[in-house]
Amino acid sequence: MSDKITKTVDDEVAKKDINGDGHISKEELEMDLEFKRKELEDADARRDAMRKMTWFALMGMLVYPIGIVIADLIGYETTGQLLADIAPTYFVAISALVAAFFGANAYVDKKKK
Repeated sequence: MSDKITKTVDDEVAKKDINGDGHISKEELEMDLEFKRKELEDADARRDAMRKMTWFALMGMLVYPIGIVIADLIGYETTGQLLADIAPTYFVAISALVAAFFGANAYVDKKKK
């Protein structure tokens, strides 16, 4: 007789059979459900982080010019000029940071599929 176990389920369901006995036990099913739950929680946390990063970057980009104007209005012309001089670098750096984060997440998501 052959010791080989015949599996009559599709490959996706067969992956849940951790010990390879041809039967998906309650523990194996619970492990799979917990893994999927953790995956969903991680994806949700990643989306929340992306949202917070985007809002933080947007607020920084909106507040920065206001800071330049306020510095000029209260008499700190040199400070306002220094802030204005580094503004292009600031905007490019923040935009690149957000773009790199979104690009990395898109790459990871595409790689999973």
